[in-house]
Amino acid sequence: MMRRRRAMAAITVIIVALLVGAACSTGHDRAAPDHLGGPAPAPPTATSPPPADCADPTASLRPQGSLPAPNQMPAGSYLRTIQERGHLVVGVDQNTLLLGARDPVDGKIRGLEVDLARQVAKAIFGDESRVELKAVPGGASASLSLVKTQTVDLAIDAVTVKCERLQDVDFSTIYYNASQRVLVPTDSTATQLQDLGGKKVCATKGTTSFDFIRRYQSSPPLVPYPVGLRSDCLVALQERKVDAISADDTILAGFQRQDPYTKVIGPPLEPEPYGMAINQGHPEFVRFVNGVLEGLRADGTLSAIYANWLSPFLDSVPPPPEPHYKD
Repeated sequence: MMRRRRAMAAITVIIVALLVGAACSTGHDRAAPDHLGGPAPAPPTATSPPPADCADPTASLRPQGSLPAPNQMPAGSYLRTIQERGHLVVGVDQNTLLLGARDPVDGKIRGLEVDLARQVAKAIFGDESRVELKAVPGGASASLSLVKTQTVDLAIDAVTVKCERLQDVDFSTIYYNASQRVLVPTDSTATQLQDLGGKKVCATKGTTSFDFIRRYQSSPPLVPYPVGLRSDCLVALQERKVDAISADDTILAGFQRQDPYTKVIGPPLEPEPYGMAINQGHPEFVRFVNGVLEGLRADGTLSAIYANWLSPFLDSVPPPPEPHYKD
């Protein structure tokens, strides 16, 4: 009976939560048509060790002067290429409530990361609707592949900045400091990750969360349960195929909105600093995006986006992080 009640509640809550997310939207719904990313591309292949200057992987390129006026991007730059195309192409998730989720009513993708994509488009065009959202299946690995092949201009997809990923892409400064946590059913007796020794813990393949679960020391050891999509973990938990989920607190907050028969346990496990991934061939675009983020921090827009999407659902939302620069 409990299992059936949880399943029915999960179905109801996911619909309600998505509708609530749409209602909480800042109203920026006039995007170019959303496009599916198609089959997940193969993850980038590491061919060299992490960069030698990776003492601080969150350090990015400093903005140079004031941002150019909208629709006046420098001649010969990648920004001018985007301007002449007429829209910005951004890789986002469509299944992560609060960050990027497709509304079942109108089909639009909404969330914190979608709002950030619109802010970058606004800086380029003076019009936040000039953005094409490309829904990316497969999490960080798929997003980074699309950036590396220039299928998208940038990816805003809960990608944690770390040294190994700097082999393949550049990153903006950090736009949100998430933390890895653990989610369990409300009837679980576990109070921390250590209590789950010998139990199956779900995490998305290719993520920092999955890497942490694989190397975590407990007795008996945890049993990592890899999945291809973040949302697959919630399904596995509801079907009692796993005992817990480990992911970023932002992602787990969305899961809790979908299934009230879950709870977050234990302290934060690891920091998960989110950056926008950008192709390494366009350093001027990295500097531009960092200039946009500086403006969003300074005028309170970034804090307002946090308040809209995260503050109602997380116990504690950190302030916008200070930027780190390497030049």
